[in-house]
Amino acid sequence: MNQPALTDTPVPANGKRGRCWQMWATVAVSAAIVLWFFGLVPLFGPGRTYSALGWLGSAWNGNNDFEHGIIFPFLIAGLIIYRLKDLRAAADHGSGWGLLVVLGGALCYVIAYRTVQPRIAVGALPLLLWGAAWYWWGSRVAKILAFPLFFFWLAIPVPSLQQATTELQLLATSLAHHGAGWCGVQTYTQGTDILPVKGEWPPLSIAGGCSGIHSLMALLMISAAWAYVAKIALWKKAVLFVAAVPLAILGNALRVTSIFVIAEYGDAKWARETWHDWAGLLLFYPFSLALLFCLHSLLEGGLPWHRPLHKQLRRLVVNHPDPATPAPPPA
Repeated sequence: MNQPALTDTPVPANGKRGRCWQMWATVAVSAAIVLWFFGLVPLFGPGRTYSALGWLGSAWNGNNDFEHGIIFPFLIAGLIIYRLKDLRAAADHGSGWGLLVVLGGALCYVIAYRTVQPRIAVGALPLLLWGAAWYWWGSRVAKILAFPLFFFWLAIPVPSLQQATTELQLLATSLAHHGAGWCGVQTYTQGTDILPVKGEWPPLSIAGGCSGIHSLMALLMISAAWAYVAKIALWKKAVLFVAAVPLAILGNALRVTSIFVIAEYGDAKWARETWHDWAGLLLFYPFSLALLFCLHSLLEGGLPWHRPLHKQLRRLVVNHPDPATPAPPPA
């Protein structure tokens, strides 16, 4: 006697729609809770007057060398939108492992509250978001979102950067002094001050802002996002990211050297004021980004936008049948 085949009972469309609305309602409630604790509850800062994100916004200033911090939310949103198609295709059943990550983020927030350390609280935010994405949509979505979310850690000012500024000031002074000499401008240094040998323009001081720390942190942010979207191997992405450090130092040395050259051969006042304020935008970033692009092309073995065409042509050649090979006999 034949038995009917076992088949999965189809889920009614209304049931699927109901579960979808239930999930998104849970997402909305969770987002509201995160916004409440991170954006509204004042638990940090002097007198506990700042929320975690409020403290972060106040820390994005020139004193902390993080004026570029306001760019991070927009850049993270752009990276997520860039992978939006992949995210939709990767969405699957959630995993309970995500809850462990969420609990870890919540524990970090509690530790931050007890120790009055807003950096720990802000650092817990990517953990909460990433764990929630893993719990709701599965490991493939979590894998795609890992970099854009944890990229936010680069937006957290750390005190040790202030100590590194002094070393960068001395390095920038030395490089600018030698760079000016190569351009025929004779100078000598006193600490972080550079003075002309002939005394035709007033001494210029390499202050903390001229050390290159602002440019270094901004270029690290750009190179990290650049490496993420680059279609190259992981170790090449790491090289592209780390290369931001020497490129920033070299670009800043060129910027400071140009000030001395213009002061020597042109208008010293214009060099100290106008060109000093605009050299970063007009010289440092075009020079550094051009070098970063050249390094990317070198790692790819050609211009980045030509790589997919090369791969396609190679695949066609490899998979092309050999006319000299006889066809197999029919079965």
